[in-house]
Formats: sequence, structure tokens, C-alpha cells
Amino acid sequence: MDVLDVRFPTSQSLDGSDAMNPDPDYSAAYVVLRAEGGHEGHGFTFTIGRGNDICCAAIEALGSHVVGRSIAGPSDLAELYRALTHDSQIRWLGPEKGVMHLAAAALVNAAWDLVARLADLPLWKYLSGLTPEEIVECVDWRYLSDALTPEEALAILRAAEPGRAERVAEVERAGYPAYTTSPGWLGYDDAKVVRLAREAVAEGYTQIKLKVGADLEDDRRRFAAARAAVGPDVRIAVDANQRWDVDEAERWMTALAEFDPWWIEEPTSPDDILGHAEIRKRLSPIKVATGEHVHNRVMFKQLLQAGAIDFLQIDAARVAGVNENLAILLLAKKFDVPVCPHAGGVGLCELVRHLSMFDYTSVSTSMEDRVIEYVDHLHEHFLDPAIVKGGRYLAPAEPGFSAEMKRESLERYTHPDGPEWRNDS
Repeated sequence: MDVLDVRFPTSQSLDGSDAMNPDPDYSAAYVVLRAEGGHEGHGFTFTIGRGNDICCAAIEALGSHVVGRSIAGPSDLAELYRALTHDSQIRWLGPEKGVMHLAAAALVNAAWDLVARLADLPLWKYLSGLTPEEIVECVDWRYLSDALTPEEALAILRAAEPGRAERVAEVERAGYPAYTTSPGWLGYDDAKVVRLAREAVAEGYTQIKLKVGADLEDDRRRFAAARAAVGPDVRIAVDANQRWDVDEAERWMTALAEFDPWWIEEPTSPDDILGHAEIRKRLSPIKVATGEHVHNRVMFKQLLQAGAIDFLQIDAARVAGVNENLAILLLAKKFDVPVCPHAGGVGLCELVRHLSMFDYTSVSTSMEDRVIEYVDHLHEHFLDPAIVKGGRYLAPAEPGFSAEMKRESLERYTHPDGPEWRNDS
């Protein structure tokens, strides 16, 4: 197992900037699993700079659960997931949240990448070929049975089997709907927001997203400019990145309502399930979305049980990787809430498209009101980069989870000894 602290200096151009994170350096705690026969599995978890080294140390701390283990299929992946998340001493640091859970995500994702490569399939297609029983075996059902049982999950997956091959073919032919956040970073001036919003519509996007929450009058001006630029028929979501209390969220969004926001994302603390529910009640018909900072499947379960969200935003590397996201996709289907993944950040677009495509082929069987976030940054560092054409993600065709970075990128951006950081003034 090799672990690398990889960081990109995106704070220099304010790419990724928002009300709570004004100067992010998109980063990856990156792991390579090296197996017999020269096979490799690549994975990572995402951070925004300082602290990425802590995630790397956490991955190293979990290494004893991985090195020497046989991983060849879904049963092995289920056992690995449980070993990483059930460690009786490490759980004390969570449980199932925080840095250790991020580290588990990197390792779990690397293991799935390895298995999909061994099967010579892109991960979304590998998942789509598993039986309902194999999928259910991959899920940790502890704490979930009051909302979803394994038997109910089996029924969901079996109901999706008819037409699955046709949906796989559709994904390969037509891809999956996307929306873009690229016009909306808070550090951009109005002219750049307008230019990028118009370009997004011209490229085929039917939804864009703006960051909000730092200054209300600035938000009103920027939103008005963006709305004028794209017209009334393009959906504009807004994202507060956890900036507000409940009352402030109501006041702020009421002031933005005239510009027809499609959803408000992360209006308050991601831990505040009842706060989200109250905001949703007060702001209707404006919709509420959250998920990129939700710690685990239990919190997602509660958000769904409380009727707190209209859109569920999984993240490929926030919870403990593929296994936990399988549970969350099944929960979302049970509660009939569309999944619209978070994908801002290095490599997240590459990963999460696999999960949404599997969701369509084998779980939800629907693309209605479902879109994957797209951010046009840093894809050039990946061997199998995410590609969006006509406002739709193209289906990955290369074997694996699309997590592998180019060797030259790893060498250049490894912190603190890579040349990008040695030369940083």
C-alpha cells in the first residue's frame, strides 16, 4: 500500500471558493493498493488542503486491515468494509465519521477499483452485473432496519432487474444528465459569472449552481445577473455551504426567491437534521438538498425519515466508499427521493458518475430530476477523466473506478516535496 498527500493550489484562482471555504486547495489523500500479478487499485478521499496529511496518516493506520488480505469479489469487499469500519479501537475516534471514515473511503474505493479492473469492467457496469443478493451482502445493515430491511432492499433490486440490460445500453449511448457549478464560485466577479453561465447553457446544460451566503446584496446582484443571462427556463440552484441558522436561511432565501432558485443546498449544519426539515417546511416550494458533508448512512436515514430533504447528495469519498453509498442509494429509493450527487473537488466527478449510472440501471431506474454535479477543474490529471458533452456525462468505458491519477501529476503535486510545492513562495 502506498499513500500520497496530493494537493493542487486552486486557491490561487479561487476555483472552489464559497462562503465557508474562501481559499480551497483541492487535495486528495491518495492510496495505491498493489496486488499480486502487478494489479493495482487506486482510491482517494477529498480534502481542501491543510489536514490532508492527517487523512494520509489515518489511511496508514488502517493499512493492517488491507495489506495481506485477499480481495477478489463482492464478498471480500463486504468483509473489508466491515473490518475498516468495525475496528473496536478506531471506532472510538468516530464512530463512522471524521478523518477515520474518510480514510476508510479511500481504501474501500481503491479495493473496488482493483476488483473492477480484475473483471475488466468500469465500476458502474461491474456493479450493474452483480446479483441483488451480492449487492445486499455489501451493505452494513446495522442501524438501518427501522427504515429499510435487507428483504426490502432485495425487493427493490429484483424489481429493477427487468429492463436493466436496456438501461445499461442507454447509459452507454446517451450518458447521464449533468449540471455545472463552474459559473458560480463566490470569488468570481459578476462578468465572469455571466460569461460562464451563458457558456454553460450554450454547451447544453439545463441547470447551473451559484454559491451564496457571504453577503445578501452581493447574492441578489449576482443571482439577478445570472438569471438574466440564462433566461427563465434554466434551473439555477444555490449553495450556502452550511452558512446559516434556520431563521437566517429563511430570511436569506426569501430575499432570493424572486429569482426562482431550484434548490438551496446545505442551508445549515449538515448535522442538523431537524433544522433541515424546518427550513424545508418554511421555504416550500423552494427545494432543499444536502449530503456532501453528511457523515454516514445513519444520518442519511434520519434525513429521509424526517422528510428533511428534496434531493439527496451522495459523495463518493465522504462516507466510507462504495459499500456505504450502496446503502444510501437503496434508502433514497425506499423514500422516493432523487439522488443528485456532489462532485465538486478533485476526482469526485470521475468517481461519482459510476454510482449514479449504477443507480439508474439497477436501483432507481429513473433519471427524472436527477443530475450529477460537474466542475470543470483538474480532470486533466486523471487517466480516465470525466467527459461531459451536451450537458450529459458520458459513460466511463475503461476498467475500474476512474480514480487513477497520471504519474507525472502525482510527482508534481505531492505535498510538500513535489516541485509545485517546493517552488511555492
